[in-house]
Amino acid sequence: MSDYRILNTRAPRVDAVEKVTGKAVYTDDLRRPGVLTAAILHSPLAHARILNIDTSRAERLPGVKAVVTHREAGTSPYGVSPARFDETIFCHDKVRYVGDEIAAVAAVDLDTALEAVDLIKVDFEELPVVLDGRTAMDQGQPQLHEMYEKNVCAQVHWHFGDIEKGRRESYLTRTDHLTSKMQDAAFLEPQSILAETDSRGNLTMWSSTQAPHYVQRTLAMALGLPLHKVRVIKPAVGGGFGPKASCSSAELATCLLAIRTGQPVRLTFDREQVFLHSRARHQFFHTMTTGVSKDGGLTFLEHRCILDGGAYASFGIATIYYAGSLLGGPYRLENMKYDGHRVVTNKPACGAQRGHGAVIARALFEVQLDRIAEELGMDPIDLRLKNVMEAGETTCNELFVSSFGMREALEAVRDSVAWKGKRFSGGRTRRDGKGIGAACGFFVSGAGYPIYRSRTYHCTVVTKVDEVGGGVTVSSGAADIGQGSDTVLAMITAEELGLQLDDVRVVSGDSSLSVDLGAYSSRTTLMTGHACREAAKDVRQQILGAIAAKLGVPPEALDLRDGHVVGLSGEYDFSKLRKEYLSEHRGFADLPDGSQMTFAEASRVAFFELGTIIGTGKYRPPPLGGSFKGAAVGTSPAFGCSAQIAEVSVDLKTGEITVKNITGAHDCGFAINVTQVEGQMHGSMMMGMGEALMEQVIYDKKGRIVNANLAEYKIPTALDMPHLDAIIVESNEPHGPYGAKEVGEGAIMPVIPSILNAIYDATGVRIEELPVTPERLLAALRSKGKQA
Repeated sequence: MSDYRILNTRAPRVDAVEKVTGKAVYTDDLRRPGVLTAAILHSPLAHARILNIDTSRAERLPGVKAVVTHREAGTSPYGVSPARFDETIFCHDKVRYVGDEIAAVAAVDLDTALEAVDLIKVDFEELPVVLDGRTAMDQGQPQLHEMYEKNVCAQVHWHFGDIEKGRRESYLTRTDHLTSKMQDAAFLEPQSILAETDSRGNLTMWSSTQAPHYVQRTLAMALGLPLHKVRVIKPAVGGGFGPKASCSSAELATCLLAIRTGQPVRLTFDREQVFLHSRARHQFFHTMTTGVSKDGGLTFLEHRCILDGGAYASFGIATIYYAGSLLGGPYRLENMKYDGHRVVTNKPACGAQRGHGAVIARALFEVQLDRIAEELGMDPIDLRLKNVMEAGETTCNELFVSSFGMREALEAVRDSVAWKGKRFSGGRTRRDGKGIGAACGFFVSGAGYPIYRSRTYHCTVVTKVDEVGGGVTVSSGAADIGQGSDTVLAMITAEELGLQLDDVRVVSGDSSLSVDLGAYSSRTTLMTGHACREAAKDVRQQILGAIAAKLGVPPEALDLRDGHVVGLSGEYDFSKLRKEYLSEHRGFADLPDGSQMTFAEASRVAFFELGTIIGTGKYRPPPLGGSFKGAAVGTSPAFGCSAQIAEVSVDLKTGEITVKNITGAHDCGFAINVTQVEGQMHGSMMMGMGEALMEQVIYDKKGRIVNANLAEYKIPTALDMPHLDAIIVESNEPHGPYGAKEVGEGAIMPVIPSILNAIYDATGVRIEELPVTPERLLAALRSKGKQA
């Protein structure tokens, strides 16, 4: 039985009713008096020099209120990482991908704005394009940016331990490859923005963002405004998954138009613009060589990768580090060498997407472990169990795992699906198109450092007790983008203060409320949850301190439980304190009459004694990182881990793949909300399945996206959904609130490789290019037939 009333339960989400009834307010739902509509002129060419921009005809069109280009916006660079500021609000020298922003218009309605965009005349000098990340560094290739020699935006070269020693000690080594395609996050709500200014020069922007704090900083910097004059508010968000975690040209352009017109301006992307803006999954080209001893112990990993990141840096400098650093776990690995290059090409910029940087690298490594197990004659899960890390260990790249339920997760999925009897090399005697595969994953519970260099707290929370008594309001800058962080904050507060969930109101996603770095790197539960608990404890101390002083007892003798003040060593007489409360509430219903003092009474009495009761909480990770260059990326106060088994059925005549069952186990430390943990696991399973089997952004030879819509960009639907089993492993993370840590991203890590391994078990064919479409698999099956 749980020790908690609210936590570790299936409490309903605090926003559930609003969302299922259509009452939730999204950015595109917002309206302001006199609002204008914006439209953006995107480049029709992938690479071209801008010779001239003529906006005169657009400016003369009736109903147009403003037209802006680089002349109005300036050319100060901005971006995600200060070391890679390579974007401007509008292109001024050249365009670098189809969709690059050249100008924007504000008009009285959308039709007028779009007509005005069509009237802007741009003269180009078309330039050769770079569309293949594998050749972007070659001699003679066109250069996209002067600052990136040979089109290399970022590179990492790490060597931990002694690779050559590991190679000499290896009984078996093998080299494998895996490539992927660029992918879109396919969130249902496109990016949407509303901006306005007031008479005092304050700018307020509502946006479907994941990171109000970072967006606030970029807006202020790029537009030349004081930070305190910029406010970013996140209404309800219809999915983010990473691409909404940074400030966009659309946000900057909309704000600029609001400043210049003095009127509110709104802009909502259409689906093609979502694809053009991208900032989603990179294209990866991975090569790994791994060695093992005769008994299956890992001896070394040598890893090379190229990331095609599109035209700009975005989160790419972090992506290239994550692609290498997160292979340090979940297995004991003393010797690891990593060489990664993140290149720019004439395609939309890539950024962060669920499982940032590590998903495809993990897929190859886990597939390679299966191939090694087959050559050794070992069960793939036994091979993993032999190498798995335990809590208290440190990876070769100096990542400390303070809690780690990897072994428990592996054993849980193995035992839940009758693993051995279902495998071809286990219980089945022939490959009949049915297969089963396993894989593991490893991910951070929040980035150890902010994007900009600072000692800033990563989050603060302010909890205020209603002065009339009874309820509390939690104010946080955290961004609930559908993952349920508002519910987590409400549950933590209710648990600490002994309240019902309905008595806690959460206001979040507003940069004016508190500092919070945003919803990325699976950070909110651990970090903001920690600050929230601290704020609630502060409130608790103040209320109990005031009541204890009136009773003449120490605060430690009292507690808040089930909406009441209770004595821990006996009952107290609260009648004298109650008289004042009853006196000011004559005529009210449901007045207290029991022997215990209610929270409403206690908080009102505390107000009489102390005034407004406000609790504050904060969180900043302890110093993290190793002794090598780039050690800060990949650091985290805690790490999650996961194991998964996928079962598939393959039509050997058509190559069609059906995922029948996915069973996953994830170590989330402690499940604050059981249903939400399961929901995050299910979401990861479905998203990973789509990336494994369907999802790819397709370009033509001129760099134009040919499937920039949700009809031709295939994602799983309800009809594709397999049976999903989510097993929660709780390892009690010492650095997380109540032992909790991440689940939002780590659960996607084993999805792709478990499906790839299951396909091999079903067909005897290995696929080295994602996604595994029926055409691709059928070609491999036919090739195998010819070789037989």
